[in-house]
Amino acid sequence: MSPLNAASLVNLTGFSLGLALYGMLAIMVLRHRRGGIGGTGFLLLITAALGILWNAGELYAFAQADLGLGSMPPMFAAVAFSALGFLPSVVVHFAGSESDRTNRLAYLAYVISTAAAVLHFREALIGGNVPSELAFTVLTAGSIVLAAAIFIFRLHQTLERKAIWTAALLVFAASALHLGGEKETAYWYVELIAHQSSLPIALAILYQNYRFAFADLFLKRAIALMLLATVAVGLYIFVAVPGLRYHETHDRDDVLAAGLIIALWVITALTYPAIYRAASWFVDAVILKRADYSELLRTISAEVDSALSQDDAINAAATHISRTLAAAQQESRLIDERTDGVDIVQNTVDSVSVIVPTAEEPHPVLEFRELAGGRRLLSDDVSFLESVAFIVARRIDALRVDHERCEREFREQEFVRLATEAQLTALRSQVNPHFLFNALTTIGYLIRSAPDRAYDTLLRLTQLLRGVLSTTGEFAALGDEIRIIESYLDIERARFEERLAVMIDIADEMRKIEIPSLVLQPLVENAIKHAISENRNGGAVEVTAHLLKGNLVLSVSDTGRGEMAAGSHENNGGVGLANIRERLAAHYGNAASLELRENPYGGTTAEIAIPIESHAAKKAA
Repeated sequence: MSPLNAASLVNLTGFSLGLALYGMLAIMVLRHRRGGIGGTGFLLLITAALGILWNAGELYAFAQADLGLGSMPPMFAAVAFSALGFLPSVVVHFAGSESDRTNRLAYLAYVISTAAAVLHFREALIGGNVPSELAFTVLTAGSIVLAAAIFIFRLHQTLERKAIWTAALLVFAASALHLGGEKETAYWYVELIAHQSSLPIALAILYQNYRFAFADLFLKRAIALMLLATVAVGLYIFVAVPGLRYHETHDRDDVLAAGLIIALWVITALTYPAIYRAASWFVDAVILKRADYSELLRTISAEVDSALSQDDAINAAATHISRTLAAAQQESRLIDERTDGVDIVQNTVDSVSVIVPTAEEPHPVLEFRELAGGRRLLSDDVSFLESVAFIVARRIDALRVDHERCEREFREQEFVRLATEAQLTALRSQVNPHFLFNALTTIGYLIRSAPDRAYDTLLRLTQLLRGVLSTTGEFAALGDEIRIIESYLDIERARFEERLAVMIDIADEMRKIEIPSLVLQPLVENAIKHAISENRNGGAVEVTAHLLKGNLVLSVSDTGRGEMAAGSHENNGGVGLANIRERLAAHYGNAASLELRENPYGGTTAEIAIPIESHAAKKAA
């Protein structure tokens, strides 16, 4: 293939490709437009229209000779070249800030493009040569001036953005310089730069202003289409042309020639999936710098699952989403409305809302505003956000269940505590009247038998009642309990005189140990009632305490006839031993015990075992 034919092939392929890409861009703008007249969506639609007019005009001009279409009408040529001349004006317009689209440089650019268009139409009306060489001279000089102005005066923009705008304008300036001189050269790369400058202009606009809104939709397909066209042209130049040339000199079988072309078509089609994957990777990794959603989901899941509260789970997910969407603002709120049938992810012009579908209300809602590049969510973005929403919802549901279980257990424990306190209060209310009744019975006996000692005994009873009634807590020191028992036994000695012997053997260090209050006094009462009072010769009562395997063992022994154990049956449902057992069970469960046994030489021993460490730990808590 001659260099001239190669240049023509590049132009024909480039204009066909440009027409397809600008047409695809126009369709995507119409389907996903945002903003009204003067907005960025409208400007991009104007860009697509200008590109279609330019590529259609040039394609007609290059195809007219082979197809016998006749020469291009001058007015049509003026429209095509004018459309090309307005593309740099759109570039300058887009180069302004989002809040200042109508900037002075844009006015200057439109003036330059309009002047060039007037020159083209003037030549068409007077029958001169279209395009106008003077028009392209104006465009060349104007593009260079505008590129320098953008690079120098757009101080608020990054160097990367200014470099892209400047490069696009300089490519157009080179194109205008060529178009204003010779119409065709033998170098295909010169023709490529000269006639296809509209493509880098469109790509620059998309990259800078629509990175996320259209880059995924347009750039992947555009890059894949351009690569496919490159493969097709390469196969034609380096395979088809040599093969056909060899075919013409050796075997002029048209079937073989057609088979070669069809085989190349099939090869081109088979390469498209790989080409599209490469284009997708380039757009995602290089242009959009999009995160790997699979890896990001694993990271978010790990952080959310380790969150200890609902707010922690929401903040962990929101931080990653905000960074991924390049959102300037984020916030969360709760809603009580039902979310049945409502999309989990909702994307508006300026924000994205993600509803976390928890099992019960309220439902958290994550909101992200001011997305970079006017981003609109694509299908993989929506799938990612939905997955994150379900991950957060699952964790929040688990946290809510744990919280409800803890609250329920706390309420149950509180009910048990209150019930236990009520039970203990009732048991204590039984002990005090019972003790008072026994003491008054003793005083009544003394009044009849020994009136002179009744007064002294009454004073002892007064002191005893003061000590008993002042013991309002559930626990008391063992020493305080022993003093109450000693006062009680003093009163009983006034009644039994020599017939009652008392021995109390408790070490001083044990007297500080706390035990349930008034737990020993009923045992001493039972010993007096069932052992001493029923024995004509009286008897002895012994109270001792010792430590055994972490337990405090309290013993009350008597020398009666062993009827204390037998009498326990009648007291199981009343105040005595049943009262003690219930109180020990309420405080210690199965860890404490009350046992009664008959002594080998007569009498009964009542023994209480209390775990002293259990009470100390309970008191500390």
